[in-house]
Amino acid sequence: MNSKINAKNSCPIARSLDFLGDAWSILILRDAHAGLTRFEQFRKNLSIAPTILTKRLATLTEEGILEKRVYSEHPPRDEYVLTTAGRDFLPVLFMIGDWGRKYRGDGKLVRFLDAEAGTEIKPVLLDEVTGAKIGSRPIQIIQPDVEM
Repeated sequence: MNSKINAKNSCPIARSLDFLGDAWSILILRDAHAGLTRFEQFRKNLSIAPTILTKRLATLTEEGILEKRVYSEHPPRDEYVLTTAGRDFLPVLFMIGDWGRKYRGDGKLVRFLDAEAGTEIKPVLLDEVTGAKIGSRPIQIIQPDVEM
């Protein structure tokens, strides 16, 4: 495995992203949802190189997923908070995590709990129109008309 993410990582999101895409950005979003906001918090929790973290935070900010806010003038320090778009990514994280728990879930894994109820979160993705669970029915892919 040529991945930068250790396959023995206890987080099902990290395991899933091992081959699904830019793991660092997704894991920064996972941590932002857990309440991390500062560069050093992300760096320590993810054990990520500062240069990579700087690039990912800049991209997530430029793309409107995170918002950069000054929390200290002297010395100048910023924090990164989720925007509406960033908050809306939480269900995606949980679906990736659920898939990871099911298909990449060997060993002890991180658990995600509803903070109010204290119960483990069991995500289900439903089609808003039919109410059917996504993946329980055949799908049809319609390509958009292409204008020349």
